[in-house]
Amino acid sequence: MTDAIELGIGAGRMDAIADNARQAERQGYDFISVGEHVFFYGPIGNGLISLAAAAGATRHIKLISTITLVPLYPPALLAKQVSTLDVISGGRFQLGVGVGGEYAKEFDAVGVPVRERGARTNEALQVLELLFSGDAVSFEGPFTRLDGVTLAPKPVQQPLPVWISGRSDAALRRCARYGTGWLPYMYTPEQLQGSLEKINRYAAEAQRQQPVKAGQFIFFCVHEERQAAVDMAVERLSKQYNQDFSKLVHKYALAGTPDDVVARLKEYVDAGARTVILNSACRGDYTTANEQLMADEVVPRIKALKP
Repeated sequence: MTDAIELGIGAGRMDAIADNARQAERQGYDFISVGEHVFFYGPIGNGLISLAAAAGATRHIKLISTITLVPLYPPALLAKQVSTLDVISGGRFQLGVGVGGEYAKEFDAVGVPVRERGARTNEALQVLELLFSGDAVSFEGPFTRLDGVTLAPKPVQQPLPVWISGRSDAALRRCARYGTGWLPYMYTPEQLQGSLEKINRYAAEAQRQQPVKAGQFIFFCVHEERQAAVDMAVERLSKQYNQDFSKLVHKYALAGTPDDVVARLKEYVDAGARTVILNSACRGDYTTANEQLMADEVVPRIKALKP
């Protein structure tokens, strides 16, 4: 497993996904990422559809869903969509997995009890593994039944990378069992290091041989004036998550000057992160400048680190 540090950037507006992806590729990012909800506190699209548009607009940048709300999908349908996306992108897609639950109305809207989200996600990951690797697959579970079916085409990547997100102990165990990588969000460097230690312990208990890659998803606002960055990040995240972020912004996000952001990102690298997905958290009219300043003043310094 390489120690090279990879950096990704979240796509911005849904109606500019192709332009966002091309820009990220020009700026030297390793990943373009997109999140999703069916319904949420503000406008948000579907990750797999958005990344299909990004795939068609780019040539080599990798695509990662941050994250796909797995329990909202029938597993066989999700397997088909994921496999198709990997094929059309030439093997560039990586699946980010989460259980959601912070907006229960979207679970009600698709007929999935929110209390079943963890169990449904675990079963879906089993089904995806089987369909991606085998033929004439049969499976009988609490939520899914397959009777000798074959997924074609299968993903280009074998195995297809799966990043598990979350904060709970159940998520850590899910990562130890199914994850290529661990990609938490709203985590401090200390939490990241502690979670990786637990995942490694759970993986050893399961006699898993392949080490789990370490990542971090984090919001950012970088500005030459520290307070301007902080104010924008607080405003954006407070609205997005429907809570006051004034006391949380420095704990869970990157907000400040380029030097401030580099120093904080180094803490995540020291804690074990080798893949960092950055997502802009600022006013809409500052997004382009925010992402350009990050690409120009922060990204090269982080990529030059020798972990």
